[in-house]
Amino acid sequence: MAHKWVYMFKEGDMNKNLLGGKGANLCDMTKLGLPIPQGFIVTTEACTEYYNNDKNLSKDIIDQIKSSLTQLEEISGKKFGDTQNPLLVSVRSGARISMPGMMDTVLNLGLTDVSVEGLAKKTGNPRFAYDSYRRFIQMFSDVVMELPKSRFEVIIDELKEKKGVQLDTELDADDLKEMVVKFKEFYKKELGKDFPQDPETQLLEAVQAVFRSWMNSRAIAYRRMNDIPSDWGTAVNVQMMVFGNMGETSGTGVAFTRNPSTGEKLIYGEYLINAQGEDVVAGVRTPQPISHLEQDMPEVYKEFMAIANKLEDHYRDMQDMEFTVEDTKLYFLQTRNGKRTAASALKIAVELVKEGMITEKEAVLRVEPKQLDQLLHPTFDVTALKQAKTIGKGLPASPGAATGKVYFTAEDAKAAAAKGEAVILTRLETSPEDIEGMHASKGILTVRGGMTSHAAVVARGMGTCCVSGCGEIKINEHDKSFTLDGKTYKEGDYISLDGSTGNIYGEQLKTVEAEISGDFEKFMKWADEYRTMKVRTNADTPADAAKAVEFGAEGIGLCRTEHMFFEEDRIKKVRKMIVAKEVEERKAALKELLPLQKGDFIGIYEAMGERPVTVRLLDPPLHEFLPTDKADIEEIAKEIGETYESLQATIDSLHEFNPMMGHRGCRLSVSYPEIADMQARAIIEAAIEVKKSKGYNIVPEIMIPLVGDKKELEYVKDIIVAAADDVIAKSGVELKYLVGTMIEIPRAALLADQIAEEAAFFSFGTNDLTQMTFGFSRDDAGKFLEDYYARGVYESDPFARLDQTGVGQLIEIAVEKGRKTRPDIKLGICGEHGGDPSTIEFCQKVGLNYVSCSPFRVPIARLAAAQAAITQSK
Repeated sequence: MAHKWVYMFKEGDMNKNLLGGKGANLCDMTKLGLPIPQGFIVTTEACTEYYNNDKNLSKDIIDQIKSSLTQLEEISGKKFGDTQNPLLVSVRSGARISMPGMMDTVLNLGLTDVSVEGLAKKTGNPRFAYDSYRRFIQMFSDVVMELPKSRFEVIIDELKEKKGVQLDTELDADDLKEMVVKFKEFYKKELGKDFPQDPETQLLEAVQAVFRSWMNSRAIAYRRMNDIPSDWGTAVNVQMMVFGNMGETSGTGVAFTRNPSTGEKLIYGEYLINAQGEDVVAGVRTPQPISHLEQDMPEVYKEFMAIANKLEDHYRDMQDMEFTVEDTKLYFLQTRNGKRTAASALKIAVELVKEGMITEKEAVLRVEPKQLDQLLHPTFDVTALKQAKTIGKGLPASPGAATGKVYFTAEDAKAAAAKGEAVILTRLETSPEDIEGMHASKGILTVRGGMTSHAAVVARGMGTCCVSGCGEIKINEHDKSFTLDGKTYKEGDYISLDGSTGNIYGEQLKTVEAEISGDFEKFMKWADEYRTMKVRTNADTPADAAKAVEFGAEGIGLCRTEHMFFEEDRIKKVRKMIVAKEVEERKAALKELLPLQKGDFIGIYEAMGERPVTVRLLDPPLHEFLPTDKADIEEIAKEIGETYESLQATIDSLHEFNPMMGHRGCRLSVSYPEIADMQARAIIEAAIEVKKSKGYNIVPEIMIPLVGDKKELEYVKDIIVAAADDVIAKSGVELKYLVGTMIEIPRAALLADQIAEEAAFFSFGTNDLTQMTFGFSRDDAGKFLEDYYARGVYESDPFARLDQTGVGQLIEIAVEKGRKTRPDIKLGICGEHGGDPSTIEFCQKVGLNYVSCSPFRVPIARLAAAQAAITQSK
């Protein structure tokens, strides 16, 4: 029996991996007996086969599509391409995880010069028929033939100007017939062939176009941001068309069973009379709130509410639904678990538990860990907000506060953000092509579009502040400026957005840190009950340490001592230590530094209480601390009694061609043991002092970086132990301490059994381990990684998401070998990866004791660790 590539809605089940999320839900809704326009699904496996077959549909797939089309004709009582009663279909993508707007859709497929007349006769509405045809030509040209939609908009604008009207809806049937002729002429002129008049050809071309869109640049970027593998592929949903553009008794809309911004249990959404679905999502017209439907069509509204409630009860989650009303008959086109803000996700999860619909364990799995970022970012300062003048108001599409410089294109926004600027992307309306610019922006402002427009949905998913549909704005994209409230704002001018109210301010406003409580505290308590792995933080100051504790950190996994050296009161002392020619000179400089380092550690120990603190000894190459400016060099030369030329020669001698692999980490302590001696004394003295003053039972963890050999570790460890034991003996206070190492050189991972003979703990420094395993620099890789993503060589940034097959294998080797030598060895990760959910899942799997991440990512790590524990215990 031939492999099954295509399933009718009535045949399918909830296998989202095969049928995609949209397709699986349509099959399920069909089984529930809901008013679903019927259709069929070309599977994700067919997508993979298409790419394996050099981007061609196999004969088997084509035959099954044609056979399913025949079945759809029987179900509908209509014929594809018929002159009397034509069947029209929509062709939509459907990945297993929702990717709103990232892939392509074609509506009204099946219309030809012949069937459009059949549709006009059947409906008695020629205007509707030709409106549908011109939409189809435009979408097919754009999606399938890559002839931009905007080129057709020029023709539409010319016709409206000629007719003296403002809106598309003011054009009559004859105008639309003329538009179709002009569209087809333009198509032939640009592509050298006629618009296809065979509906089967149209369908097969559209299916392939959707498969191709899986690898378009915006879909690749979205997958990279959301950790979606490229080998999943997308399904294609072919569904009977129902029409919301048949007149005043028809319409289309998008709705949520709860508010996706706040989580409030109240139907939320919008619709447009006499429109197709693309009009709502694209934001071309600003729609009406769903509550108005009760006045426009009371019976339809009543049926809509009954089905919406049924769907939420069935899926036990907030639903995002697309619907169409065709001449007073209601159809549901799809449902899916709705995208929502972090505040909404928490509220919905907590309330669904309260309502008895889900358990606490299920609730913990319902919130995307990265979303918690949204709760931890600034809002506007109350005083500044009171004094600020509102220059305009749009729809509060995605909550939060953003202040930044105005940019008008995604490319400019991305470039400005790369330079460190805070950016507000300002557009007439956003489209999926803007995804990278939106991701780089602090806030998004659009002139058109509603609460479910592309800008709103994508911004909410990213946790980016967004104000949409501010129709008062007059935007000039060519001159890169907009006018609002009588003032013109140009590229680079500051504005501020309040995504919770929709208010726009023509100035830079002060922001304040977010406060978290209520649902967040309750939800995180549930997460901690299921979590087995500890979560620490990377913190170098008492303020960072205190913030991390507030967010639930259970210790410090990485305290970088070099960050303390750059402060103004000590950088000169550090420089004197580095350029010292004799050991005694260096020791004298270090003696001045010791009380300052000790003070740093006292502050951190006091902030952390009895929670474990891992302090890493000096890591970067020494030249990073030295001046490059001539005046600074002259000043230091004068202070230490050297000539400028002599000091410049010393600085030059410290220059390295590849500092990342040079004289740094434990190598500094081998060359200059007095540095490790000073740092060890400062750590132990601080711990003793806090133990005396606060009564805390502190067990310092001293970490030696960049070790590649057991002897190297042993040498530096002996220096630390001698210094620590000397301080402890002189104090008369009993104090335990641990000495361990970072595993950040591949050789260390391979020799972990030997290294564990000397190390009480391993902390995987995955930033350097990734650099050394891949053989490229984190600082330079960004220049070429974009090419790797575009060509499908890499799917994600290995510095943001751990490479589990290569770097991960080294970690697994080190874990296994380390535990074999020392069963009670403590194992953690402290690179940037420590706050990445997919990396945390890996850490849980290989049995690490803790992950460590920046303070603001601690809640993310706590939730990700809980989810990993739950899913891996199944």
